[in-house]
Amino acid sequence: MSFEIVTRDGNARAGVLRTEHGDVPTPAFMPVGTKATVKGLHPDRLHELGAAIVLGNTYHLFFRPGVDLIHELGGLHRFMGWDGPILTDSGGFQVFSLRHTVTAADDDGVTFRSVYDGNLARFTPELAADVQRKLGSDIAMCLDVCPPADVSRADLAVAVARTSAWARRQLEAPRAEGQRLFGIVQGGVDGELRRRSIDAIAALGFDGHALGGLSVGENRDLMVETIAWSAPLLPDERPRYFMGIGDPLGILDVIEHGIDMFDCVLPTRLGRTGTALTWDGRLNLKNARFARDERPLDEDCPCAACERFSRAYLRHLVTQQELLGLVLLSEHNVRFLLDVTAGARAAIKRGKLAAFKAAAVERLGDAAAAAEAS
Repeated sequence: MSFEIVTRDGNARAGVLRTEHGDVPTPAFMPVGTKATVKGLHPDRLHELGAAIVLGNTYHLFFRPGVDLIHELGGLHRFMGWDGPILTDSGGFQVFSLRHTVTAADDDGVTFRSVYDGNLARFTPELAADVQRKLGSDIAMCLDVCPPADVSRADLAVAVARTSAWARRQLEAPRAEGQRLFGIVQGGVDGELRRRSIDAIAALGFDGHALGGLSVGENRDLMVETIAWSAPLLPDERPRYFMGIGDPLGILDVIEHGIDMFDCVLPTRLGRTGTALTWDGRLNLKNARFARDERPLDEDCPCAACERFSRAYLRHLVTQQELLGLVLLSEHNVRFLLDVTAGARAAIKRGKLAAFKAAAVERLGDAAAAAEAS
């Protein structure tokens, strides 16, 4: 894997991440395929929508169908029929976000009960490395401790220390051939602890770095402020990954501050609940006001939902729980965020990201104001 920054516009960067399964133009939005599928989207359709890389999850694949089975069947790419790059999350976020299942956490690892059958399981940095080795992803993530936003400073300091110690251990563990490893920075919005984490993780020489421990319930403005000062402290020549952002303005915020990669379940989750992301804001198609609306979801979108179907028809599908409606909305939402990201990438290359973002903010702000007035 290699990473090249092609153009800069302020702190924003446009580049290319090269992997054994293809090149990824950055900034890049990564659709989430938690259980070896981006829900409702065929792999070929993902390519057609513009997705260059997808994300899979160690926690869920470890339990279902089991990592040894995937390994036996040729690895995650072959198993899920996706021939592009894959990044695998270590499972750390799932373990700690499901903290009611955790029975013990110590310097060696974390013990918890599976959400599938309640049986005890234990994750360590070495296990996270071995699972991702067997999956054969292009990019593996280090096991980290991701505490909630309201954690005490003492517990946050423990999370930072353990994340760094676990990163050192995972760096020494075997990996799949050609697999690259990203370290994760913790520290919440605490300036001193996050700087401490950046210094420790950056010194280890990972192939890329992620800002973790944000977008976990903290104030949005404080989150963006933390990204603004912390992202430029990460090694400049390595890709930077923000874990968990999927609204259009949030994507533009992180791109502006120098983030190269980001992911979120939001587009498919909203699609499955009948909501579309558009330049007119979020459209909840269960709302009766769309019953006779002949317009497409978004006039400027070339996806299958917008080219062929009206809001009225899509509302009908949603209210009748027809699978086609949920698939079309999920596809549209993924396409919308990929297009926003591609637009920002093109704007960086022209040195016009600030103008692109300002126009997007104004357009989405006008939509929100109109929706509130109605």
